[in-house]
Amino acid sequence: MEPILDVEGLSISFRQYDRGAHQRTLPVIHDLSLSIAPGQVVAVVGSSGSGKSLLAHALLDILPANSAREGVIRYRGEPLTPARTAALRGTEIVLVPQGVTYLDPLMKVGPQICKGRREGRVREACRAVLARYGLPPDTEERYPFELSGGMARRVLISTAVMESPRLVIADEPTPGLDARAAGRILGHFRELADGGAGVLLITHDLELALTIADRVAVLYAGETVEEAAAADFTTPGGLRHPYTRALWAALPQNGFRPIPGSQPAPGEIPTGCRFAPRCPRCRGDCQETHPAYRSFRGGMVRCDFPGEVME
Repeated sequence: MEPILDVEGLSISFRQYDRGAHQRTLPVIHDLSLSIAPGQVVAVVGSSGSGKSLLAHALLDILPANSAREGVIRYRGEPLTPARTAALRGTEIVLVPQGVTYLDPLMKVGPQICKGRREGRVREACRAVLARYGLPPDTEERYPFELSGGMARRVLISTAVMESPRLVIADEPTPGLDARAAGRILGHFRELADGGAGVLLITHDLELALTIADRVAVLYAGETVEEAAAADFTTPGGLRHPYTRALWAALPQNGFRPIPGSQPAPGEIPTGCRFAPRCPRCRGDCQETHPAYRSFRGGMVRCDFPGEVME
């Protein structure tokens, strides 16, 4: 099946002023690759600063003016150029943002979902989508401040799916919600995928992502270090990269065993493997050679010595 989204070798950098008028280029994302097929939920997980939200902004072509982008992004087999992105954004390709502050506080919910249109069929579609997500009919007459956090997030989803999108980008859609409410929100994204859409779920919560994802792409310091089927997370032996196995071990049900150290910041990236300073299996070559992203044991991994299970 042809991917609905195919990202190959995406790199993003920013121009910054350093020491007066001197400029420097700060690489933030390097050689990031992933793909999504229709009907799939692909979760992108990683800690804060790993580049997850920048990936969403690149797909929507809303990066700031001081950014530079390299690599190829294809949507339904064709390059996703700026002109094509502008034509598809908000219709076939939609964003569900992480903050409910994206809702206009001075506008009622109904006009926001309908994007200002007043035709009868549009109003009917608005009521139908509200009902689909368990929101009462009077929701369209409320202002955002009159909604609970869970209701506001369902309104954001309603706004996104009014146009029957083919690709849904959900950027941290569940912060601040309890496990039950977060599970309901993610269940709606699973429904969209089951209806044929591709869903890119961006989150730091691996445990929650595994409840609906078909595949998981793991980011570390701006790179994809592994892409694996959700079923591979059953045991650490099914995983390929030491950072992914560390994420597995840090889950509460797996003993909550964190690893020392922290993710390097942009501008502080080591020469070789970016995970080498924290890796319990680090070898001499790891600190000198940057590993390629390659196929291994049914998935993808960026490691010269993959598949070794940490004790």
